[in-house]
Amino acid sequence: MNENSMQFFLPDLNATHQWGQQLAQQLPLGTIILLQGDLGAGKTSLVQGLGRGLGIVGEIVSPTFTIVNEYREGKMPLYHLDLYRLNSLEIEYLYPEQYWQGEDFPLGITAVEWPERLPQLPNQYLQIQLCHQGEGRAITLTAQDWAVDLKDLLPPR
Repeated sequence: MNENSMQFFLPDLNATHQWGQQLAQQLPLGTIILLQGDLGAGKTSLVQGLGRGLGIVGEIVSPTFTIVNEYREGKMPLYHLDLYRLNSLEIEYLYPEQYWQGEDFPLGITAVEWPERLPQLPNQYLQIQLCHQGEGRAITLTAQDWAVDLKDLLPPR
C-alpha cells in the first residue's frame, strides 16, 4: 500500500472551479476521485470544474437525489456519485465499482461524494478532502497506490 499526501489552499469558489478544470486535464483515464468534506464544502463545485475541463457543456448538478449522474459528452466520461442518502446495503446494490472497472461502463473519471459509505474502497484512488476556511477551502490530496505525482496536480501559483 503506497500513500502520499499534499495540502494547499483555494481562496474562493472560482479558484475551486479553475482547479477542477486543470485537474481534468491531468487525470488519466480510469481515475477514481473520492471527495470528502462537510455539506457545502465544495465537492460538487469541484466536479463542475472537472466537467468543464473535460469539455462537458451541460449543467453539472449534485446527484444527491439521483445518486449517479453520467456525463458522456466530454473527452472522456465523467461519473458523479453521491452516496450521502444511501445505507451500506443500498450502496452494495448500486454496484459503484461498475463505474471504475471498465466492463459495464466505458472508463472515464469517477467522482464519489461521501466515499466513507462505500463497503470497500477501490485499490487505487485520489482522495480530495475539502474543508471550509473563510471564503476558501483547504485541500488535502491523498493518492493511494497511484502513479501520478501529486505535485503535478497542484494549482498554479
